[in-house]
Amino acid sequence: MTRVAWVFPGQGSQSVGMGRDLYDNVDSARAIFDQADEALGFSLSKLCFEGPEDELRQTINAQPALVVDSFACLEAAREIVGNGLPAPVFTAGHSLGEYTALAAAGVFDFATAVCLARERGRLMHEAGQSTPGSMAAILGLDEASVAEVCQKSGTVMANINCPGQIVISGATDNVTQAMEMATDAGASRAIPLQVSGAFHSTLMQPAVDGMAAYIDSLSFQKPSIPVIGNTTAQPLTTAEEVKSELLNQLTNPVQWQRTIEYIDGKGVPTFIEIGPGRVLTGLIKRINKEARTINVGDLEAVKTLASQ
Repeated sequence: MTRVAWVFPGQGSQSVGMGRDLYDNVDSARAIFDQADEALGFSLSKLCFEGPEDELRQTINAQPALVVDSFACLEAAREIVGNGLPAPVFTAGHSLGEYTALAAAGVFDFATAVCLARERGRLMHEAGQSTPGSMAAILGLDEASVAEVCQKSGTVMANINCPGQIVISGATDNVTQAMEMATDAGASRAIPLQVSGAFHSTLMQPAVDGMAAYIDSLSFQKPSIPVIGNTTAQPLTTAEEVKSELLNQLTNPVQWQRTIEYIDGKGVPTFIEIGPGRVLTGLIKRINKEARTINVGDLEAVKTLASQ
């Protein structure tokens, strides 16, 4: 049996229309969207299927929407592919995707994951409103060079995605300065990101306080599958480690490159990206071009997987 890891995308992978084909054709996926609508008290499914795009893109909506669509993809694969869907040796998710990874590993149920994602999105949006900040992707510089730019500009590394792609975060003026400094230092591009705040930086501290209270009210289970934590790139194996990770990742960088390197180092050659888009597949290939990647993001992809 092939050793695989399941990986789940984060904010930015959402698009209007996602999940509609699954909802219309797969009972288990429809049940996921319906359960989310009931848990949240409004039609998140309609927002996913019909938009408008600017509303779906808002942090408070995009985060639960991605959890719902990713989990619907997983349930559709379980229903259609059945035993042909390889059980994962590890799961991991990029930033918000960590919540889907934890639900897949049985730490909490799907409804809890959606409500956690909605609350996380709300708190992060509010933190961005009270302490404005921004983010930018720096392409073509190594980690040491970006770290130097961050130190000089008062920004931080927010996502260490793959060789040559690092996202920085901080106060808006500082990020603008850092982009100029990165270009001067030899970056091929410095791209501002369409986000509502300085995610994965200390400007998100107000969100930590709110999430801590919310998480304390919930019961977490020990992961049934090791989940590789964003901030440590090491397995989360207890409920307490999970709770600490979910708070730490709000103000600390996502160590995605190290996460994939850890999984690869444990002899796992195949990564199944479950959810909309192909962002993680692209990053994984940049980290290890020998890795085998499979996307499960819509009905056609699920059927293709079933026929293999």
